[in-house]
Amino acid sequence: MGLEVIPNKLQNNRLNSFGIMHTQEIDHKNIYYPPGGILIWIIIFLELITFGATLVVMVYYGNQESELFHDSSLKLNATYGMVNTMLLLTSGFFMAISVTELKRGNKETFKKLLLFAMLFGCFFLCLKGFEYYEKINEGISIGYNTFFSFYWMLTLFHVIHVIVGLVILTSVYFGMKKENSNTVIEDVEASAAFWHMCDLIWIILFPIIYLLF
Repeated sequence: MGLEVIPNKLQNNRLNSFGIMHTQEIDHKNIYYPPGGILIWIIIFLELITFGATLVVMVYYGNQESELFHDSSLKLNATYGMVNTMLLLTSGFFMAISVTELKRGNKETFKKLLLFAMLFGCFFLCLKGFEYYEKINEGISIGYNTFFSFYWMLTLFHVIHVIVGLVILTSVYFGMKKENSNTVIEDVEASAAFWHMCDLIWIILFPIIYLLF
């Protein structure tokens, strides 16, 4: 497989169907200048603002009902939260190095690493599902009290993002498997940016929901 060396970072990168990297000078006014394109970054910032604002409201209510929030947080299993944090960080690590391998022209290595990233994302969902199963069996639903209203709302919203991220990564994986793939590096970088957003949101959610109160 042929491979062209990337001259420097100030270049856009594209892959043809054979996984060969082509480079071109960056146009700083181009919508694709940030990794993955400016649109995905607008989405990411809006999502972070939404989660951040909701967490601020949760902390406000936590101060108003400190005893209830403290007692409720003790009903959560922090070990589950910690393990899920490690699973998502591991997934994010595989995602990051998979993009690096793709830019080096190692298309097969990229696909293997992408599968690992998706696998750890699935592990996260399995453990989260088990935690939800336990809470439902304990009779702790979204209407249980104020703390668990925030817990269900924030974690379920995050789970939806993880599922969407896995769908995107799956699309990228099968797109890259095609002999005449039209998947470009911007598609891969955009999917990686979205996946890392899921990591970041969970890193913010975990200490506040499981440990703060």
